[in-house]
Amino acid sequence: MHQKRVVLADASSQVENRLIREWVADNTPAGTEIIRLAPSRRRKARRSTEPQIEERAGRGDNPFFLPVRVVWSPSARSGDRRVSWWDVLKLGDPRDPDVLRQRVILARWPDRVAVVSGEGATAEQLLADRATSSSPMFITRRAWRALDRAERALRGDRYKVPKFLHEEMATSPEFLAGAKRYGAERGLSPHTAEARARHYLREIAASHSPFVIDLVANVIHWMIKQGYGAVLYDRQRVAELNAIGRELPLVFLPAHRSNLDRLSLQFLKWENDLPPNHTAGGINMNFFPVGPLVRRTGVFFIHRSFKGNDLYRFVLKSYIDYLIENRFPLEWYMEGGRSRSGKLLPPKYGLLSYVVDSWKSEKSEDVMLVPVSIVYDQIQDLGSYTDEAQGGSKEGESFSWALKMIGSLRRRYGDIHIRFGEPVSVAKTMSVVDKGDDANNLAKLGLEVMHRVAAVTPITPAAVVSIGLLQNKGQARSLSELLAVCRSVVDLIAELKLPTTEKLILENEAAVGRVLRLLAEHGNVSSHAGPEHLFYLNPNQALRAGYYRGLVAHHFLPRAILEMALEDQVGKLSETRLWRRVGELRDLLKFEFFFPEKDEFRNAIALDLDSIDPEWRESKPKALLKMLDPKTAPWAIRPFLQSYLVVADELATGPGALRNESAFLKACLSRGESYRLRGLIEADGVSTIIFRQALGLAQNRELLGEDAIAGRQALAAEVRRALRVE
Repeated sequence: MHQKRVVLADASSQVENRLIREWVADNTPAGTEIIRLAPSRRRKARRSTEPQIEERAGRGDNPFFLPVRVVWSPSARSGDRRVSWWDVLKLGDPRDPDVLRQRVILARWPDRVAVVSGEGATAEQLLADRATSSSPMFITRRAWRALDRAERALRGDRYKVPKFLHEEMATSPEFLAGAKRYGAERGLSPHTAEARARHYLREIAASHSPFVIDLVANVIHWMIKQGYGAVLYDRQRVAELNAIGRELPLVFLPAHRSNLDRLSLQFLKWENDLPPNHTAGGINMNFFPVGPLVRRTGVFFIHRSFKGNDLYRFVLKSYIDYLIENRFPLEWYMEGGRSRSGKLLPPKYGLLSYVVDSWKSEKSEDVMLVPVSIVYDQIQDLGSYTDEAQGGSKEGESFSWALKMIGSLRRRYGDIHIRFGEPVSVAKTMSVVDKGDDANNLAKLGLEVMHRVAAVTPITPAAVVSIGLLQNKGQARSLSELLAVCRSVVDLIAELKLPTTEKLILENEAAVGRVLRLLAEHGNVSSHAGPEHLFYLNPNQALRAGYYRGLVAHHFLPRAILEMALEDQVGKLSETRLWRRVGELRDLLKFEFFFPEKDEFRNAIALDLDSIDPEWRESKPKALLKMLDPKTAPWAIRPFLQSYLVVADELATGPGALRNESAFLKACLSRGESYRLRGLIEADGVSTIIFRQALGLAQNRELLGEDAIAGRQALAAEVRRALRVE
């Protein structure tokens, strides 16, 4: 005897209902029953049929319930059925046509219509699972989700988005109980607390629209092509991450360098038919029309500070829990803002702590953190960064700001390079950390991600040429002189096996000349066509070149610190003095760079020494220094220490507490310019961006309060010793 079948018809119109009935007649046994679900689309007039479904399931004959839906597709373009801007002119999403357009499509383009069935279940299975849920529409939502999976098999994974997040979260007993509990702490009635929690959820949550996802992908492609040649990445690596994401939730954590970071990664995922990320954005970006648009592509908006508002924090954590539990990919920028120096910034751990809490509460057996490095041959934000480095203020986000950013792309900037580091397992990392020390454990997790971002950051031609220009203390170089410097840097990169872009080929004057022309197009280098063609940097351009240097300086830290430690040696090499000096320099620069653990960093230097001279312990420091050509410390470390000297000397001018950071930084700019004019420091050392990092070190050493003059003078002496200046 055949098991009875009940089709759950997800139909938004009589046209769809008729198509489903025809499909049932052709594809199921005679006698199959049909119950119309509350429609998943066009739900304003939705009527729940859950009681009818439950009544049918409870009759005792254990029928098999099969969800069925009609799928409407756009016209095929280049073999792909996706939305284009032509569809906007046709007044609507071709995947969700109104009744009139449904009839037209069915008559003229029947290839755009399909009926799909989702994974079914017996009545016994449904009722058993229903007993574990308090949702009043459990079976309906289960059918919707099964049909979404079937529809994605037809459309692609780029449209895997949470369609029913608000309904599922806002009716969850756990969510409602938490809202009442935290609302009561703020003196809110249960009704008001629930309403406030739902308001916060609407304010925070992304609301993906497949229609907008496609349209914005077209816009992103157009924008990128305005200024960049291609987005380059390893497709095999992307496929591997996708395979992991099918089993575990992924959290993408890119370094933040440009306003194009999120758009580039979004387009990569769309181009590879991958689920879009849920990307954290500051509430300051939620302005019309940008905010509503990007919310529909996956951005969720949060306040930068919500101290004291535990109800808001609870809603945000619940939202993260939902995404982790349902394996929707997340994305945010741990540094909190774009790096104005090219270097990685100290990470912030707020959202990371929520992800760890989700794992601890068993929302998922593990969460994989994906380090991402996005590097540009040239970066279109550079002008604003150097303005800020010279004391200018950051331009606020607005519609006019967005238009200006798009307009700046109408020039050549090269390619965009996206690299993925080895994912960090939250479960594995947290299983070997100190129990009960949550802050330190989070820091270890976040720093491991940043180390892996740094490890895969590729060195670009612009970075190498910028290093060559910066090495000459502001003096001009000929093309042949620049070529010699660039070749030596490229040889060192190969020796150290450092990552590079696909186009790091600077083997002749023509290749270096091409990079110089691209830099010159954006005002990043100057030239003089006298008896010989010379290239040089003015003070503003030195800051710009310093940005490209900052992108890659971390790769050379072990070598650069080794050079400085050897310079400090007198007479015969002393291992004890060498490692002590390495530790002192590491400690001095710990707010500027992400260093490995002390033993790991020391081992890296020892391996470098072994490769240079296996008998280095018996060698003289000067002989070892000669083997370390080309020198890296003059451009990888010294400019940062020169900025530290400015800050240390300014602090040492008086014993009073630092009360006005803005005024202090202005004074540092003035002092730094004086030092530059006297030849004490280079132009790229006069930067408020690096001054702030130096202040971080001073604060860590408790030198910003009253009566800290002795410590401030000691810091100034320490920096002078490192720079070997009086």
